[in-house]
Amino acid sequence: MAMNGKEVATLNGDVSSASSNGSNGTLTNNTHSIEANGAAVSDLSRAKMPNGAAGRPERFTFSAEPTVEDIRRMQAEFTDERDWNQFHQPRNLLLAMVGEVGEVSELFQWRGEVAEGLPDWSDSEREQLAHELSDVLIYLVELAEKCRVDLPRAVLQKMALNRLKYPASKVHGSSKKYTEYTD
Repeated sequence: MAMNGKEVATLNGDVSSASSNGSNGTLTNNTHSIEANGAAVSDLSRAKMPNGAAGRPERFTFSAEPTVEDIRRMQAEFTDERDWNQFHQPRNLLLAMVGEVGEVSELFQWRGEVAEGLPDWSDSEREQLAHELSDVLIYLVELAEKCRVDLPRAVLQKMALNRLKYPASKVHGSSKKYTEYTD
């Protein structure tokens, strides 16, 4: 959900308007159905791949909201409302996430190579993938919370380390591991 009264399109074609009620960060929802340019919002969630410079597709981008913190807060509220914290310990969350990764893998199993943007997938297959990837992300965020890992900050640190391990001038166009490169 978006914060500050902004709207977020959901896969089922609805728009959720979420706002924080102030100090406690509780989210409220108002949901209604919308169309844009004659297409349901769920149809617009597919990656559009128009030709960009040099015939390359434009990069897909995520929406700005919800943030990782918004997702953490929503899941914490969801878990608290159900008294599930007693079950959501790091090991259990990790195993649940691995199970969800398996469900994502199952969607790709026996398909051979799959083109970027999934042009040969049906809308229901895309929606199922979105659900399973969301499950993985939700468990990942909750696992990071339980382990006290500030995921956005950790990503920034890891990207800085990756830049050192894989300098573009050395690795451009190669898939070798950093230990295989010589100076």
